[in-house]
Amino acid sequence: MILPVMIFAMGITSCEAQIPNAKTVKVEINGNCGMCKKTIEKAGNKKKQSEVDWDSETKTALVTFNEKKTTLDEVLERIANAGYDNEKYQAPDDVYNKLHGCCQYDRKLKE
Repeated sequence: MILPVMIFAMGITSCEAQIPNAKTVKVEINGNCGMCKKTIEKAGNKKKQSEVDWDSETKTALVTFNEKKTTLDEVLERIANAGYDNEKYQAPDDVYNKLHGCCQYDRKLKE
């Protein structure tokens, strides 16, 4: 019974060690499917700087980032440049239009 708890605790420590000075924020990012998840996370993840975990059902992501090396804005801008509108940035139209058909979510006009 003690072993699973120890493994779980070790997993948490390991994750925290990957991104020092970590801050985690929940943000809205448009997308539809597993391919979107892969692209969003690949665009947002940067070793020892940021980690993105996107949920296709809620259209939200937990963004964990090192405040001394990057900002939430930089992470969200990288994701937008990969084709995915989010609460701060809109993807360039030409990049959005190149997304696979199943990944082309309904876009909302931003003011």
